[in-house]
Amino acid sequence: MNRTSRKLSLFGVLATLIAALCVVFLGQDAAQAHGVAMMPGSRTYLCYEDALTSTGALTPTNPACAAAVAQSGTTPLYNWFAVLDSNAGGRGQGYVPDGTICSAGDKSPYDFSAYNAARSDWPRTHLTSGSTIQTQYSNWAAHPGTFKVYVTKQGWAPTTPLAWADLEQIGSITNPPSVGSPGTDGGHYYWDLTLPANRSGDALIFIQWVRSDSNENFFSCSDIAFDGGNGEVTGINNGGTTQPPTSQPPTTEPPTTEPPTTEPPTTEPPTSPPPTTMPPVDGACMATYAVSNVWSGGFQAEVTVMNHGTSPSGHWQVNWTPGSGTQITTLWNGTLSSSGGTVSVANAAYNGTIAPDGSTTFGFTANSTGNNLPNGSITCTFA
Repeated sequence: MNRTSRKLSLFGVLATLIAALCVVFLGQDAAQAHGVAMMPGSRTYLCYEDALTSTGALTPTNPACAAAVAQSGTTPLYNWFAVLDSNAGGRGQGYVPDGTICSAGDKSPYDFSAYNAARSDWPRTHLTSGSTIQTQYSNWAAHPGTFKVYVTKQGWAPTTPLAWADLEQIGSITNPPSVGSPGTDGGHYYWDLTLPANRSGDALIFIQWVRSDSNENFFSCSDIAFDGGNGEVTGINNGGTTQPPTSQPPTTEPPTTEPPTTEPPTTEPPTSPPPTTMPPVDGACMATYAVSNVWSGGFQAEVTVMNHGTSPSGHWQVNWTPGSGTQITTLWNGTLSSSGGTVSVANAAYNGTIAPDGSTTFGFTANSTGNNLPNGSITCTFA
């Protein structure tokens, strides 16, 4: 074989290899179609948001997210949109084992098993029972299909492994509209979802996206609290609070949805004492907790108390269980008391009145062994 023939033969082999590689890469891209809930944020999405640093490295501040990374590494978070089972075909109960619902039965290409952990400190979205929210679901890859939406029943505890018997379906939607480009962090489907009425406390929303053009399904677990919130997220970025995402415009011809199975800016604190009588408050009190400064052996935190009702408050009280080894040393804009390990802060004389959609804050410093966040939920009541 002469030199020219050998070159042609070599080019032919290379061309064949390149073509084969293209087929492999295209096949992988077609198979890796992903998406999870962004509002209310899924465990993987909010842990990714919590962990992402300016350098692109992932360093979680939330204890549950940190434990998940310690168990499974950061690869699942870089692929937060990939909680899937390529062969689910719409199957759920009886196919996906209890305790593995949030990891798609551990059938994803990545190890999401850590995100099944039964604990109360996952990042959480605060919502109001009976309200209508705009659900947003990543369209990392666009496909036709139906989104089935479930919520845990009243009384479910986040420290209990999630089972199918804990869930009840509250709606579904087929081929909702979307905004943004597939393959980007912000692109998503969106639709209105009516939340069940007469609910309170911690809960979880589970969404199964059933593709109609293949057997691939996507699984999404979002921790929420029915506490009068409007979509605020807590438990990320060192205990800070993020505001809900901007709603998308309504569609001109909204797709048909199945009916639910259940019934359908900060203001400065006033400087004068509240009036002696107040009208009843018809909305829930909500409080968020954020660590604002940390030093060796201690920290400073700020708690924001919000009124999501339509009547002004008269008095408020916030309760939580501090992390082990935490002892409050000074507190301002409130009155501190404690009992049985629970800390209570009531309003001062000048900041008990919170207007509708208004808020007030109090702060404190504390000695600490490093457990700077509350142990469990922070609760708030009006009186």
